[in-house]
Amino acid sequence: MRWEGRRQSSNVEDRRGKGMRRGAAVGGGGIVMALVAIFLLGQDPGQVMQQMQQQQAQAQRQAQTQGGEYRGSAQEEKIKGFVSTVLAETEDTWNTVFRQAGYQYKAPKLVLYTGMTPTACGTGQAASGPFYCPGDQKVYLDLSFLNELQRMGAQGDFAVAYVLAHEVGHHIQTLTGTAAKVQQFRQRASKAQGNAIQVKMELQADCYAGVWANHTQKRTQILEQGDIEEALQAAAAVGDDTIMKKAGRTPRKEQFTHGSSQERMQWFARGMDAGELGACDTGLDSL
Repeated sequence: MRWEGRRQSSNVEDRRGKGMRRGAAVGGGGIVMALVAIFLLGQDPGQVMQQMQQQQAQAQRQAQTQGGEYRGSAQEEKIKGFVSTVLAETEDTWNTVFRQAGYQYKAPKLVLYTGMTPTACGTGQAASGPFYCPGDQKVYLDLSFLNELQRMGAQGDFAVAYVLAHEVGHHIQTLTGTAAKVQQFRQRASKAQGNAIQVKMELQADCYAGVWANHTQKRTQILEQGDIEEALQAAAAVGDDTIMKKAGRTPRKEQFTHGSSQERMQWFARGMDAGELGACDTGLDSL
């Protein structure tokens, strides 16, 4: 993905380091971020770890003694720059799509945090992965998830871009009123029915991520060879059946909440191929 040198979004709220336990910045969190840097930036592991330990320790001391803004290592800040650039690309693309349809797009904020953080949807935790909260219209991301994404078998920078575009897809559902309709349906539905409608919502967000990729590529030629394959690999890695198998469980469709690996790949590809929101009706338009 040709992202360096492009505009970075100003809609980024940086909460990293706030409420951290003593030593966390140079302990387990530092190891995680080193692996993320290796994953995205191709750095030497030993050199990355040494630099991050030194720079993060200094940044934490400055924040504690001077009350200044948190700043991580050079590698961590580059990763922040990457996700900020992807967010900017979602803003530019969806602004254009909405304007052409006669509507105004209101961009979400991206909150970067460490460990846990308060949200309008309750306490956000890194263990839950990236998520979108319709209550405050913000996307929440602990950068340590990028290492988890790699562990799950999804590699490459566009795998991360797909994940962010998926969460912004949920924001599109909020703006269009789909999220409110799904919430109303789930209040009167059984658990199995609620899971089924949630799957449709997640697959639509995958399709919207594909629509974003389509329009962004036409507008900027930002994609490189292999990027779409990276997104499809990420979609497969986070399929319910794949996750259940890796956890030693037998996949059961009635327990799915995001869709199978095959479904997630298919709906992303459908959005990418069509480039139109109308191609993303997973059955929610009838609600």
